[in-house]
Amino acid sequence: MAQQLWLLRHGEAEPHDARPDPERRLTERGEAQSTAAGAALRALDLHFHLVFTSPKTRALDTARLACRELDCDLVVHEPLSEGFDGEGALELLAMAGEDQRILIVGHNPDFVQVIYDLTGAETELKKGGVAGIRLRGRRGELVALLRPRELERISAAAA
Repeated sequence: MAQQLWLLRHGEAEPHDARPDPERRLTERGEAQSTAAGAALRALDLHFHLVFTSPKTRALDTARLACRELDCDLVVHEPLSEGFDGEGALELLAMAGEDQRILIVGHNPDFVQVIYDLTGAETELKKGGVAGIRLRGRRGELVALLRPRELERISAAAA
């Protein structure tokens, strides 16, 4: 198995003017998206060796809800709060070791930049959406791009 990087963008959050950006919380819909993402990844039989999350409240709560479904622990990684890129993703993969799968929970526009940096693909990653990248060395192949509604269908079908 090649290394795999999975990106989960935080679920829908409160408006920007609700509170300071790092403290913005998930909406009820964002909580449902986060739970469905974790359940869908579990239904797809994806097991993660490491899970990293941004410390921002909306990402941290997304990670907690998804990890509850996945039965895994998470690590808060400060660089995910802003300016995360392909090099940062490769560093996290190096920490995991060869043939490992990691999940990173964070934000756009960083995640679409990571996807572009590693695969050359231009994508749109919706709030609560998931992207999967298989890597061989420093180059990757986009193997999955799932919107929240697709994740909800997968999790519902597995229930």
